[in-house]
Parts: sequence; C-alpha cells; structure tokens
Amino acid sequence: MLLPVDPLPVTLPDTVRAALLAPMVDQHCHGVRRDDTTRSGFEQLIGEGGTPAPPGTTHFDTPAGAAIRRWCAPVLSLEPHASATVYLSRRAELGAAEVNRRLLRGAAVSAFLVDTGLDVPMVLSPAEMGRLGAAAADEIVRLEQVEQDVAEAGLPAADYAGTLRDELAVRAARAAALKSVAAHRCGLGFDPSRPSRGSVIAAAGRRLADPKSRLDDPVLVRHLLWAAVDVARERGLPLQFHCGLSGMGPGDTGVAGHLGDPALLTGFVRALAPLGVPVVLLHCYPYHRQAAYLAGVFPHVYVDAGPAVAHTAAGSAHVLRELLELVPFHKQMYGSGCHGAAELCFLAALCHRRGLARVLADRIAEGEWSPADAARIAHMIGSGNARRVYRL
Repeated sequence: MLLPVDPLPVTLPDTVRAALLAPMVDQHCHGVRRDDTTRSGFEQLIGEGGTPAPPGTTHFDTPAGAAIRRWCAPVLSLEPHASATVYLSRRAELGAAEVNRRLLRGAAVSAFLVDTGLDVPMVLSPAEMGRLGAAAADEIVRLEQVEQDVAEAGLPAADYAGTLRDELAVRAARAAALKSVAAHRCGLGFDPSRPSRGSVIAAAGRRLADPKSRLDDPVLVRHLLWAAVDVARERGLPLQFHCGLSGMGPGDTGVAGHLGDPALLTGFVRALAPLGVPVVLLHCYPYHRQAAYLAGVFPHVYVDAGPAVAHTAAGSAHVLRELLELVPFHKQMYGSGCHGAAELCFLAALCHRRGLARVLADRIAEGEWSPADAARIAHMIGSGNARRVYRL
C-alpha cells in the first residue's frame, strides 16, 4: 500500500489490485537531491524545463505541482491539498533525508536503475537511492559521460578509439545498462552504419583540440554507439536511448526537439536486430506511439512512458492507454525518469498505478481482457519485463 488510504481510483478484482500495488522495478531514474533547497530551487526541480516559473506564477500550478500537494502532502503527514507554502515548510522541517526516505519508500519500488550521467551536484548515488528507498539499486552508465572523460584525458587521436572501448568495458562491468543521449547531441536521425577507422581518427583529432566541449560530432556519436553495442553484446546489457522532448526545456543546449522522435532510430534499430542487444526507448513523449510501434515491429525493442506519467499526473491514464494501443505487453516497462526531487519518483509510481488501473478497469468492463489478463499485464509492465531484460 502506498498511502494510508487506497490509491487506486477504480474498483478492480483483487488479483488485479494486488498486481498493481506490488513492488515495481524503476528501470530508469536519476538521483534525487540530498540537500534542502529553497522554494525557487524546488520549483525548478519539479518544472519539466528546469527553469523558474514566470514572474507572478508558480510551478505548483501545473499537473505535477497540484499532484504533489494532493498526493505527496499526506506522505509528509499533511492534509491533502496543503498549500505550497505549508508543504515546503513541512519539507524543510523534516529535512531532505527524511523526505527522501518517505517518498522513495512510498513509491514501493523493489529496484532502482540509476542513470548517473547528469552533471548536477548533491544527488544521491545509486547505493544511497537503494538504501533510502529500501530497494536494490544498480547503475546505468551514460555513454557520453564516459566519452567526455576519455576526451579530457589528453591522449593522441590514434589512441582515442581503443581507449574509449577499454573504458566502456570497465564501466560496463558494474552496470545494469548503457544509455545514450544522442538525441540531445546530434539527433536520432544519424547514419546508422559503423563509421570507418579513418573517419573516427580524423574526427577525434578535431574533438581532442577542444576536449572540454560537448560531444556533438555525428561521426564520433556513431562510433560511441557502435563501441557501446560491442560492449553491451559481450556483457549482455541493454542499450537505452533518451527519446522525445523530455529534458528539452529552455535551459538545455542540445538539439533534440523533433529530432528526438524514436522513429528516426529505425535504421539503427534494424542494424542491431541480428546482434541480440536489447534497445530500450526511454520517455518518448509525445512520440510514445511511434515508440510503441517500433516495440511491436522489432523483437529487441522496449519502451517506457518515463516522466510523462508524473508530469501529466491525473492525465496519466491517457498516455498509458495510447501506449497500450500498440505496444506488446511484454515490451513495456515502468521507469520514473525522475531527477532532483523525490516527489517525482513517488508521483511517477503513484500515477502509473492509478493510470494503469483506469485502463485495465476499462478493458475488463468492455470484456476485452479477463481479470487474469489484466493482472498479468500489470505485473509484466511493473516488474516482470524489467527483471527479464536487465537480468535482475
């Protein structure tokens, strides 16, 4: 049970309720902040763009902000719909450690897979996320972060490819998955072929002339991805791709936008099909239908709804319903995509359960799915698929 009251909004058979309320695997999230923050700082964490609200307004006047006041307030021992001022005062009174403990445990997650690639201060490590959340925890290695470390190591261009490959192998040895944010660097419509050694050396020479810059050379992005494919194949690891508009607020300097449409990855996904490397399309909103279609066409492609579930909050059933119009049930997974604020981790889990409950209730009422079908689907999406794909 997530809260002192039943969080599911509809009447369901007991087996379906049990499947929805069972602990889930959060197959992609980030660390939450370990320190207390100001109101302005907190509002930037809960706003999808990561920027302050316009003067005279507040990020509490969003679907996620309203949901925090409704659903997170009771977890902090407040009445539902507490004002933003009261909520933040209580948050400060409890302190970040206690707030994180309550909200992470309230999410009822059995395992966190934590992307450590965000360059932000004062966030919990995977081990700390697991300890506070009373869950297992593993690392997702961000490919572009590994490449940045290699680029800044001061090596000659001829050694770039080999060093990168070796470093990826070292990092992968303790990882649950590898992840790319190519959508934010050159877009997902890149040439899917493996670049030649000569083109990589030439591009590495240009890259190493300014090693502190962000990787955005399409040749080196392709090389990084293919090097990761080789390592993932050896280690039996999935390869995650950040897709959609998530994280593309005004403060982001990447490209993404419509170039984050996962349909643009079709050529690369097709090239990987014979290799047996699972591809997980993260977030995807508002291109979740394209992602669902790819998951239906290609046996090695999986998808989650990501932070769209928390940020649509009361509207989460609509997003999940659209995914389930196309996606094979054994191809969808739960991932909060949360970062910074533990409230987003809690909300994603809650809104996933509430939204999926509405979808399942409709299917059962229409006679499309039996209660046994609905319970099995809830279990697969909540934890079963992730346990199989990530070998948990």
